[in-house]
Amino acid sequence: MDSTTKWLLTDEEKDKFIATLTPNLTVLRARAEISQEELANLIGVSRQTYSAIERKVRKMAWSTYLSLVLFYDHNQKTHKIIRQLSIFPKELVIRFNDGVDYSNFETSSFLVKKG
Repeated sequence: MDSTTKWLLTDEEKDKFIATLTPNLTVLRARAEISQEELANLIGVSRQTYSAIERKVRKMAWSTYLSLVLFYDHNQKTHKIIRQLSIFPKELVIRFNDGVDYSNFETSSFLVKKG
């Protein structure tokens, strides 16, 4: 993959990542102990929009997906879950870093309890 195409994502690729996260939204939000209203405010959508996404009535935008992955990956209570369920886009991390897998590098280790 050359340097110009590594940054291009097709709609199909985006849809695949969104489809992996969507069925897990309720569990992740409950584990993070955050309300729909608080989370919606944090990611920049209305509570009604977030609720519709969580109920699978509305498809989330790519920017919403990225915001949610960032929040859940860097939340101590959801970090391991998002990694175990392969919701964290490891293949994008590898692609964006010229084939090097930094997804196991614990840049957020201070958030994750050891033991």
